[in-house]
Amino acid sequence: MTAATTSAAWDQARLALWSRPHLERVEQALSGWVGVDSPVLLGEAMRYAVLDGGKRLRPLLVLAASEAVGGNVAAALRAACATELIHAYSLVHDDLPCMDNDVLRRGKPTVHVKFGEADALLAGDALQALAFELLTPDGDEVPPAMQATLCRMLARAAGSQGMAGGQAIDLASVGVALNEAQLREMHRLKTGALLQGSVEMGAACGTGVSPAALTALRGYGAAIGLAFQVVDDILDVTADSQTLGKTAGKDAAADKPTYVSLLGLEGARAQASRLLDDALAALDASGLQDTAALRALAHMVVDRDR
Repeated sequence: MTAATTSAAWDQARLALWSRPHLERVEQALSGWVGVDSPVLLGEAMRYAVLDGGKRLRPLLVLAASEAVGGNVAAALRAACATELIHAYSLVHDDLPCMDNDVLRRGKPTVHVKFGEADALLAGDALQALAFELLTPDGDEVPPAMQATLCRMLARAAGSQGMAGGQAIDLASVGVALNEAQLREMHRLKTGALLQGSVEMGAACGTGVSPAALTALRGYGAAIGLAFQVVDDILDVTADSQTLGKTAGKDAAADKPTYVSLLGLEGARAQASRLLDDALAALDASGLQDTAALRALAHMVVDRDR
C-alpha cells in the first residue's frame, strides 16, 4: 500500500471539520490556563508564546489517538494542552541567543525579542512547569494512575532521552558531517519524541487498549515524528520566511546537517513519502476502527507548506 492509494485518508475539508471543534476546545482551555494569576509581565510573555499561533499538531494528535481508543475526554484535553505547552517552551528556549538566536517565530518577533532574554527564559520555565500541573488536577476526573503515566510519558519525551537530548546533539553537530543513522537519531529525539509522545499520551487516556494497538500507535508516532522533521528540512530550502512564519534558510546558514543536505531535495521528499507509508501501515496493523483522523493528520504532516 502506498500513501497515494490510501482510500481511508480524509480530504482537507473533512479534516477541517473534524479539527475545528477540537481546536476550539484546546484554544479555550489554553486561554483559561496559561499565564493566569502569574506576575503581569511573566503572564504576558507566557500567553504571547502560546496563544494565537501554531498548527497545534501535538494537541490534535493527542485527541485523535484518544478518540481511537475511546479515551478519557478530560484527560485527553489536559494532555493535549500539556504537549503544546512543552512545545511552546522549547521554541522559546531554542530561539534564545545562546541557542539558535532566532528573531521570528509564528510570524511575529520571538519572545526574547519582545520581552527580553530573562523574561523569555522564565516564561519557558513557567510553561514547562504548567504542563505538568495540568496533568495532575484535583478531583477524580483523571485517575491518579493515569496522571502518573501521562507525566512520565511527557517527561521522557521532553528530557534528555527526548527533545532536550536531541537539541544537545543538534548544537554539537553544527559543521559536522552526519550519516543518515546519526541524523535520524538526532531528529528522532529533538522533534520526533514529542510528536510520538503526543500519540502515546492520547492512547494512555484509554483503558484496556491491546498491546498490539499500543505498539502500532507507537510506530505511527515514530514515523510521523521523523516525517515532520524531514518536511521541515525541505521547507527550510523551498519556502520563504513569510510563508513559514519563521526564518527560512537558517539551517544552511548555520551549517547544520539536514535531510536535504544529506539526501538532496528529491531524496528528502522520497523519504517523507516512505515515512507516510510507514505511518499508515502502522494504523492498518493497529486493529483500531476509528483512525481516520490519525490518517488525515499524517497526510497533513507530509503535505504541509509551512
